[in-house]
Amino acid sequence: MTDLTRTFGCPVELTLEVLGGKWKTVLLARLKQGPQRYGDLRRNVPGLSDKMLTQRLHELEQVGLVRREAIAGHEHYALTARGESLRAVLQSLYDWGSAFAVEADVKLAP
Repeated sequence: MTDLTRTFGCPVELTLEVLGGKWKTVLLARLKQGPQRYGDLRRNVPGLSDKMLTQRLHELEQVGLVRREAIAGHEHYALTARGESLRAVLQSLYDWGSAFAVEADVKLAP
């Protein structure tokens, strides 16, 4: 659970508290592509357990980055306006990871 009641040493520390951990940023990157159903997120993020997916989505909802919405009668997760404000940051992380993968000869899933 994210504790935003304490005093942070700098904005980067706060950012890492909110986005920290492997799965939160990965989920936000997936949702940057558009709203997704729980099952789609589960399939598209290998290695992420149901329990962890549920927990991380809940944490992202609590800080206002993700919301649940009904689309065509099905529940989807989508970025909020606050979540959308991370679009450029998420794209920069994607771009850096892509370039580093080439430089370090690291394989990325298609």
